[in-house]
Amino acid sequence: MLRKLFHKKIDKPVENKDIKGKITGIYSEDLQFFQNTYKDCFDIVFHCFETIEQRKAVIIYIQGLSDPEELNENVIKPLLTTEGASGERFSMIPVSQMKTLKTYEECIQSISAGLPVLIMDGDESALSLGLAKSEKRNIEEPVGESVIRGPREGFTEVLAVNTSLLRRKIHSPKLKMLQMSIGKYSQTSVVLVYIEDLAATQLIEEAKQRLEGIDIDGILESSYIEEFIEDTPRSPFPQLLSTERPDTVVANLLEGRIAILVDGTPFSIIAPATLFSFIQSSEDYYQRYIISTMIRWIRYPFFLVSLLLPSFYVALTTFHQEMIPTDLIISMASAREFVPFPTFIEAFLMEITFEALREAGLRLPKQIGSAVSIVGALVIGESAVQAGIVSPAMVIVVSITGIASFMIPRYAFGFSLRILRFPMMILAGTLGILGIMLGICGIVIHLCKLRSFGVPYLSTLAPAHADQFKDSLVRAPFWKFNTRPRLTGKYNQYRQSSNQKPKPPTNE
Repeated sequence: MLRKLFHKKIDKPVENKDIKGKITGIYSEDLQFFQNTYKDCFDIVFHCFETIEQRKAVIIYIQGLSDPEELNENVIKPLLTTEGASGERFSMIPVSQMKTLKTYEECIQSISAGLPVLIMDGDESALSLGLAKSEKRNIEEPVGESVIRGPREGFTEVLAVNTSLLRRKIHSPKLKMLQMSIGKYSQTSVVLVYIEDLAATQLIEEAKQRLEGIDIDGILESSYIEEFIEDTPRSPFPQLLSTERPDTVVANLLEGRIAILVDGTPFSIIAPATLFSFIQSSEDYYQRYIISTMIRWIRYPFFLVSLLLPSFYVALTTFHQEMIPTDLIISMASAREFVPFPTFIEAFLMEITFEALREAGLRLPKQIGSAVSIVGALVIGESAVQAGIVSPAMVIVVSITGIASFMIPRYAFGFSLRILRFPMMILAGTLGILGIMLGICGIVIHLCKLRSFGVPYLSTLAPAHADQFKDSLVRAPFWKFNTRPRLTGKYNQYRQSSNQKPKPPTNE
């Protein structure tokens, strides 16, 4: 019986072939089409009525996505009480945003977006009413990108709010926003944002081509888009910058980049991105340039520490003990006297345990997550040392590595270093310093080949542009930022007038 059930031929659902058809103007046929389309959808409301001129009409909307009070007051009431309200242009309906729809497909898209659709007998077009309403989260400070000095507002899950945050910062009509729908069933609104005359034409066209080439059932988060449009999907390094901060998006738009906003998520995508984009923080531009430069110089060596410190420790203690000072090697040897594992296994177990604690701290409720991760690390580390499973030096190495990884401003890039840390430890445990150098060479070669929308990942270093070092290795004062980054061959080079250096007052 079960075998017959599983082998029974299942008929595919028959798609409505008239969805792209035009509205007929025959009330009964148009109403029947939408009732069949939205069959078994309890949240779809069909409000049928007759106008004061005895014309049949129906308003179709989704319960919870449209404002019924505004609909009753500004649409239904005028149609029931005002002569001429159902004319060709519906001039008596006090709704600011109205759009004429000609096809069933346009009507379905409008209804899905929360915009009620008005259909009247005898009209071969429908009317989309700008009365969408949905619950939304307040504008708050991004948790993952908090700053001491700078704007405290972040994107929300509502696309219209996110676009308005950008418009508040850039008032010029040169700010362009191209909207498209991606997803066969979700029909998620995606907006391509750029500043005309700053972003290269070939960059905009390439982004549009990649977005239009996405064919998927649904888009739930911007990471879906990111995986479809990045240049090298198998690379461990992120090639697009994601952020919740409107000021970060605006700053990159002013440098000639593009941004992609996705409805339903506060995370936007910025392209193209380079290695330095992931090591820099938005707060670097809100502090004085001397402070920001010092912080960057601290951040860069710790970037290497987070990747290489466990590997160097494994290589030195396993193959190159002669490179360690005598007093230190004696102290380390005495501490490891009762440790039953080789250094490589010891480091591997500690790193995995640290990653597990970090992940557990993220997944637990906020009230107990931080306490569990900190207390767990202290208790497990102390207990492991007392039990003789690991040495105190290994606990110190893993702790410093973890602290160094927290200094990476971008979570996605920090996660890439955490992934590469393990193969680097394997190379160090098998080949020593030679294995580390081979791993570094492999990473550098990969980074040299990596592209983000055609832009070299190591831009400002390879290819080298001396005039671009002012915003990579250091953070120069703003009166030095006369030119934009060289993202493309043709670009709007100058972004401010020269000779803006503050001049000391003259003594009279």
